[in-house]
Amino acid sequence: MKKILKYSFIGLAALCTALLCGGYYMLGHALNPDELITRSRNSQASYEYMFGQYPELKPWVDSLQTAGALRDFYIKNDRGETLHALYVAAAEPTRKTAVIVHGYTDNSIRMLNIGYLYNRQLKYNILLPDLHGHGASEGAEIQMGWLDRLDVLQWTATADELFGRNNETVTAGDSTRMRSSGTEMVVHGISMGAATTMMVSGEVEHGIHQQPFIKCFVEDCGYTSVWDEFRGELKAQYGLPAFPLLHVASRLCEQEYGWDFREASALEQVRKCTLPMLFIHGDADSYVPTWMVYPLYEAKPEPKELWIVPGSAHAMSYKDYPQEYTEHVKKFVGKYIR
Repeated sequence: MKKILKYSFIGLAALCTALLCGGYYMLGHALNPDELITRSRNSQASYEYMFGQYPELKPWVDSLQTAGALRDFYIKNDRGETLHALYVAAAEPTRKTAVIVHGYTDNSIRMLNIGYLYNRQLKYNILLPDLHGHGASEGAEIQMGWLDRLDVLQWTATADELFGRNNETVTAGDSTRMRSSGTEMVVHGISMGAATTMMVSGEVEHGIHQQPFIKCFVEDCGYTSVWDEFRGELKAQYGLPAFPLLHVASRLCEQEYGWDFREASALEQVRKCTLPMLFIHGDADSYVPTWMVYPLYEAKPEPKELWIVPGSAHAMSYKDYPQEYTEHVKKFVGKYIR
């Protein structure tokens, strides 16, 4: 009996050790991947990639840089971290503004295609943040949109300050002064940036996070929750079930970073959002599976619209259908931002 207990204890200890090691490996693989350095932090390679994929961007970016119109901006978030964004004012003063949120291991430069859509084609001001741990922003790990939602809320307030200073003259008695007219803003995200956008959407009408200048949202191929996304990747890449490894990794994430995979839920956040939202998802997406858009769309109160893009894989809808994508976005945001 003593030997049985001894070997049982050894086996249990070995299993716990293996699970702990596996949990740490998964957490590091998911939140500290090599691509944060090799792709997200490499601005020159990011420009070269985008110019290769979208040739129309180079003359536009060159003209912005020549005019000094493509600018850097830095803020500190509530945790004291320095965050970076690119911003471009519209050629003519306007209140119309887009905050554009990138995906997993991407950066602000890799969203310049959507920046082109809004700034060059729709004549919007644009601000493109580097999320925590990405691009030129501080941070060592990916937050999968959850803590990023608070940073993006801060960026929307920053964009309102940057672009909301134009040109309203107020006369009172014998005095004349200028007053900020504020902005009318869309938040547009792709992939993890879309999940971030949806997570933001659950905050802007509630409590201390009210942002009256935000008028609508566009999410393109975002996931329902971090739990669902990682569960799918565990099965697709390793053939493993969620239990027990995902539970262990989620608990470790809570201990290390202060949040867990289940609470990071775009699905629960959109339930609270009554502002308009456009959902876009390619019907050939296997990375963030297309099925995820349907419960998100169903959970979101009106007003809302859905565009399922035929034949497009993950985050490829704009690349595959640039004119149609632009028209869908233009028509949607034009209903709420004028």
